Amino acid sequence: VAKDVNIFFDELEGVNSPSKDDDSLLHHGNLTSTSDDASRLEVVGEEVPDKNKTNGLYFRDGKCRIDYILVYRKSNPQTEKREVFERNIRAEGLQMEKESSLTNSDIIFVKLHAPWEVLGKYAELMNVRMPFRRKIYYLHRRYKFMNRIEKQISRFRGWLPRKPMKLDKETLPDLEENDCYTAPFSQQRIHHFIIHNKDTFFNNATRSRIVHHILQRVKYEEGKNKIGLNRLLSNGSYEAAFPLHEGSYRSKNSIKTHGAENHRHLLYECWASWGVWYKYQPLDLVRRYFGEKIGLYFAWLGWYTGMLFPAAFIGLFVFLYGVTTLNHCQVSKEVCQATDIIMCPICDKYCPFMRLSDSCIYAKVTHLFDNGATVFFAVFMAVWATVFLEFWKRRRAVIAYDWDLIDWEEEEEEIRPQFEAKYSKKERMNPISGKPEPYQAFADKCSRLIVSASGIFFMICVVIAAVFGIVIYRVVTVSTFAAFKWALIRNNSQVATTGTAVCINFCIIMLLNVVTSETLMIFFTEQPRTESEWENSFTLKMFLFQFVNLNSSTFYIAFFLGRFTGHPGAYLRLINRWRLEECHPSGCLIDLCMQMGIIMVLKQTWNNFMELGYPLIQNWWTRRKLRQEYGTQGKTSFPQWEKDYNLQPMNAYGLFDEYLEMILQFGFTTIFVAAFPLAPLLALLNNIIEIRLDAYKFVTQWRRPLASRAKDIGIWYGILEGIGILSVITNAFVIAVTSDFIPRLVYAYKYGPCAGQGEAGQKCMVGYVNASLSVFLVSDFENRSEPTSNGSEFSGSPLKYCRYRDYRDPPHSPVPYGYTLQFWHVLAARLAFIIVFEHLVFCIKHLISYLIPDLPKDLRDRMRREKYLIQEMMYEAELERLQKERKERKKNGKSYHNEWP
Repeated sequence: VAKDVNIFFDELEGVNSPSKDDDSLLHHGNLTSTSDDASRLEVVGEEVPDKNKTNGLYFRDGKCRIDYILVYRKSNPQTEKREVFERNIRAEGLQMEKESSLTNSDIIFVKLHAPWEVLGKYAELMNVRMPFRRKIYYLHRRYKFMNRIEKQISRFRGWLPRKPMKLDKETLPDLEENDCYTAPFSQQRIHHFIIHNKDTFFNNATRSRIVHHILQRVKYEEGKNKIGLNRLLSNGSYEAAFPLHEGSYRSKNSIKTHGAENHRHLLYECWASWGVWYKYQPLDLVRRYFGEKIGLYFAWLGWYTGMLFPAAFIGLFVFLYGVTTLNHCQVSKEVCQATDIIMCPICDKYCPFMRLSDSCIYAKVTHLFDNGATVFFAVFMAVWATVFLEFWKRRRAVIAYDWDLIDWEEEEEEIRPQFEAKYSKKERMNPISGKPEPYQAFADKCSRLIVSASGIFFMICVVIAAVFGIVIYRVVTVSTFAAFKWALIRNNSQVATTGTAVCINFCIIMLLNVVTSETLMIFFTEQPRTESEWENSFTLKMFLFQFVNLNSSTFYIAFFLGRFTGHPGAYLRLINRWRLEECHPSGCLIDLCMQMGIIMVLKQTWNNFMELGYPLIQNWWTRRKLRQEYGTQGKTSFPQWEKDYNLQPMNAYGLFDEYLEMILQFGFTTIFVAAFPLAPLLALLNNIIEIRLDAYKFVTQWRRPLASRAKDIGIWYGILEGIGILSVITNAFVIAVTSDFIPRLVYAYKYGPCAGQGEAGQKCMVGYVNASLSVFLVSDFENRSEPTSNGSEFSGSPLKYCRYRDYRDPPHSPVPYGYTLQFWHVLAARLAFIIVFEHLVFCIKHLISYLIPDLPKDLRDRMRREKYLIQEMMYEAELERLQKERKERKKNGKSYHNEWP
């Protein structure tokens, strides 16, 4: 929504005047003053043009605002292409001025300015929506009873403190918004639009977008496909192309007393500053400065972070419930008191016999995550994922309405240069444009798809091989740690093995991300026709690889660790050599919790460091070189285009890395949340930091990206839905297979003291630990599994029997070590739980999706009323215009026909 407010930086855009465009005139750069006072928003009138000459945002005449910057090197051999391109740019009506760099005379900056006539022409071609009337809000008629209730509620709110999370609009008047009805710009109906000043009618982001649109359609060489700035950037004719930031993001004066210097300063103070971490994001300002695509990303990130609050609260409640009920847990009590139960060694040779009571701490920690509230939390998170997505659709609809994206349709995309170069020999008619274009044969498309799928499959096999290596490490290391000299490691060999394996696994994950990330994924991506098709294909493949890379070891621990180990005397072995790893006597859930906690914390910390650390280090190194060359005052005296050129360019893949990081986190938060209820809390804390980190990076460390439009978050929404479905399945298996919830339930109802009574309290769990352990005859050990100690340290004589986790018959039964009836009851209960849980949750998810409409009712009514009012206003405006013309003709005495009205 465009508007004309004096406090905004739009007032700095001086009056347009045609400037002399002479390609042979090259201004040599001079150090110019860019003091903070030079870009004050309040400065108006005669002072503006004089100060515009020195602030680095205008041409040298101080009147023509710089809308776009092109950068090239004089030593580059592509001179002829540039000359043709720049000549055609001037032919399109753009004004141009060149200036050499202050730090390197080989670098040339091409400054571009779009006059009013060019802006109006292309705004109409691009269907840019501009304001033409203030909005009139229609209030529904309410009953007196409802009005009384609203008055009481408002009076009650007056007693409460003001909302601390809202931005202060009184001390920051720059945040005030004027809502206007908008319509596609038309030069024939220019009198309908609110134009106080032609220089500020189109904001800076819109001006840059129009100039970029022109540059993408200008020829640089004779030929059908020799067109567009992107091709010149890809072949090295130009080194960089970017719109300018609106001055410095810092000021000596307080924003509350002196106002904002410019939009960039305003965004820094009320969005990117760490002091406002608890406040809502100014999404309208973000959209105005960076465009709708980036604005939608931060809107989605803010919505996701806000929705994490109830999930984090419930997860913390589940954890605290485990803490409060720890002393009442019968299973933990029995484990801690089981000093007479001797467990079999968990590895070959070097692992000793151990008392079950030695795992008392692990049993208590397991109860913190695996308690009676875990199933409820798993169901809640599955429903939460659906509610999050459904309400995001409603939120997106509101944003799309407020940002005029409802009726916006993406214009016909250009063909990718790589596609043209590859398939320029074959052509066919485009059914939309009716023009011939390169064509990819169906056989070639299928072959490339097969190669691409094979490449992704190969990379996933590499990840699985890495997980296999981690499994071998765990198997080998547990014996090594069991024979370690230090008693602390020797007594906690399994925990030490798990901890080191997780850290090594994290290093392998990051290494595979670096080695096989963008480069190989680009190679394995087929040749789509347009940039959006390529982006969707690349995004899907990259996500699949990163998802498998991050979660493969977690899937192994959750569903395979300790499941296929055999039993003492008949262990299953890897390559007939290494005995597969067993779970801890307290269960496998503690391993899964450690895996998720360590990976989640380390990955989020590493991502946040790399996101901000790399640009900071790069920009610091650039500033250091400039200080050495020009002294401490050099950088502050550079023009804005020089400062922006020294910043880091935005990622070549746009917002891909930002979305990928958050989507992977969403998967970690939902897929195994039943095993780690604190995951939403960790995600919430990370996202609060992530929003400000990303904001700081966009405002201060990166060049200003081109403001581009988008209606939604694209293919990422489908990926989120897929993760939501997968999370239901995995959580069902985690509760049924990984945790001890089902075995305890079966024991309570079938084998415990309360069997047949329909009760399942703590008193019904008496004897559960003994019932879940089987007996093994020590003399039945294999030679290579027989421990070095005979267990005489426990009772003074060699042990005859030891216990292990399983449901098997004793050694002297008719079928030694065969499965008991209780094992089959537990297995049947697990399968039944998985089926019931999945069907129940999926039914709830579909019911919620059906009950929550994608478009809020009040928004639907507003849209209908707006269409009606726009038609009425257009009619009234046309009527006024005709009446004015009629009066003027009467005044001038000209004859006219009796036309309507």
